[in-house]
Amino acid sequence: MTSETPKLTPSAAADAYALDDQVGFLMRRANQRHLSIFADAISDLTPTQFAALAKLCELGAVSQNALGRATAMDGATIKGVVDRLRAKDLVASSPDPTDQRRILLKPTAQGWDLFEAVAPAAHQITRDTLAPLNEAEQTIFLLLLQKLT
Repeated sequence: MTSETPKLTPSAAADAYALDDQVGFLMRRANQRHLSIFADAISDLTPTQFAALAKLCELGAVSQNALGRATAMDGATIKGVVDRLRAKDLVASSPDPTDQRRILLKPTAQGWDLFEAVAPAAHQITRDTLAPLNEAEQTIFLLLLQKLT
């Protein structure tokens, strides 16, 4: 008996598997491209911080839980994002007047100013991310992404 590991022969399924053709891999590559474009254009906020601030500016005062749901972030993630936005004085919190147990979040004046300053860059980030696609492909791509979510 030898101590050599026997050479395994890949199955037909494994043999035919090409990572470069897989949806998760392609979506991750596209997301990496988008995140690079974002980082070049908006250096003051991470994409998750921007998403939270943008949603707060859209919705007004909401609970942290509701903000997490609205931005598709789990509880731990939205807590960290909100903590960092608070530390930058971009978000303030106050008790809900109708339920003192709940804390409402809202953008500060500084948060609004920053959002208004970077919103044009955010629009450009979307245009740059989608630039390899023609207008019809962009529309279809966005519709298909919405269908997947």
